Amino acid sequence: MIIHNLGTENSVLNQFICEIRDINIQSNAMRFRKNIERIGEILSYELSKTLLYKDKTVQTPLGTKTIALSQNDLVLCSVLRAGIPLHQGLLNYFDAAENAFISAYRHHPNNSDEFEVIVKYLASPSLTNKTLVLTDPMLATGKTLENTFNALKSHGIPKQIHIISVIGSKDGVDYIEDIFPKNTHLWIAAIDEELSSKGYIVPGLGDAGDLSFGAKL
Repeated sequence: MIIHNLGTENSVLNQFICEIRDINIQSNAMRFRKNIERIGEILSYELSKTLLYKDKTVQTPLGTKTIALSQNDLVLCSVLRAGIPLHQGLLNYFDAAENAFISAYRHHPNNSDEFEVIVKYLASPSLTNKTLVLTDPMLATGKTLENTFNALKSHGIPKQIHIISVIGSKDGVDYIEDIFPKNTHLWIAAIDEELSSKGYIVPGLGDAGDLSFGAKL
């Protein structure tokens, strides 16, 4: 796997990451969602540099100009519900892309630390020979991305895979390296060192879905 950790260099991204982690700012759900969206835009811009381009000549009022435009057939697939703000950030830049959505949640039997990731809903176009951009804001254990990837296999084999996450754990990143093809690209804004006993990233930011849309039962 080819890992692009944007958190290793200072940029405006630092401000957005700082705000989504800050418990004094997290209570503003609109601001939290907007920051996730803006992080998605930054990651999309960096990803766009690796796509295939072809020259196109356009007519202006005063002449013509040749511009290189992306030729990739993109499918943006986000994990519900936490992935919705991140998905919007990608759509702001890749507005012509096809879209897919998949639900995945953790089930803790008897409220124990052990859990399984359950996938119940999938809506996707064909992925055959397309560029799949799989998005999940929190890459904790990597099990959600693994189950999501397995579910998507019934819709065809993409020619290229990109994963976009906001914050991941080192263990989670290491885990998915063995799951996805070697030429998969991971675009991530920060990687933290620890996981809690319940599989949450430490220091992380908490539950991205709850912070975006409110607590669930």
